[in-house]
Amino acid sequence: MTKQMTAGALRVAFGLLGLVALAVGYDRDFHTGDGVNFFFYFTDLSNLFGAFVLLIGGVAALRRRPGVPDLVRGAAVLYLVITGLVYWTLLANTINAETIRWQNYIVHGVMPAVLLLDWLISPPKTRLGFGRAGSWLAFPILYLAVSLIRGPIVRWWPYDFLDPTQPGGYTHVTTWSFIVTGIFVVFMLLIVFVGNQLGSSSGSPSSDRSLSTRSA
Repeated sequence: MTKQMTAGALRVAFGLLGLVALAVGYDRDFHTGDGVNFFFYFTDLSNLFGAFVLLIGGVAALRRRPGVPDLVRGAAVLYLVITGLVYWTLLANTINAETIRWQNYIVHGVMPAVLLLDWLISPPKTRLGFGRAGSWLAFPILYLAVSLIRGPIVRWWPYDFLDPTQPGGYTHVTTWSFIVTGIFVVFMLLIVFVGNQLGSSSGSPSSDRSLSTRSA
């Protein structure tokens, strides 16, 4: 099996794994009366996006056809990396009796690691500009706005640092919103920089590393 076929098969496998984990998580939330809120967790949305990026890119690689553009791949990498980073630094202690541990590990650990490794092993074929990559920030900013507007209406917030009823109120929310936004910007710059550095030194155009715009 060629490197391209192997990479394609692995992407499909991990993409399906991500979807299975999401389906299990949704089934749990549905039966606990939280089915609607499932779609307002950044974790679930970023994993859904990342799973489809892997699936589409993996199928394209297996069929030797153009896959997901690097600009889209990079967005998925950013969202999943931040998902993992925020969870393991701020939210890991929120595990409770309703947490399905293997599912939780996949969406907060496995999927972020897989998307990041895919980016490092198959970096962008052409250099990405920081200006274009700035478009990756549109979704997190929109997500923040929707969460802050919807929260007071339904009296529910996806994460404690977005909840103004917590100690510190909106000062606490504003502070953490700026901190997390800053983290998004820093990691966006890092992902672009590392991708460009690896892509420019990836060697022969025929190698698997050059397939990022064909087999993401």
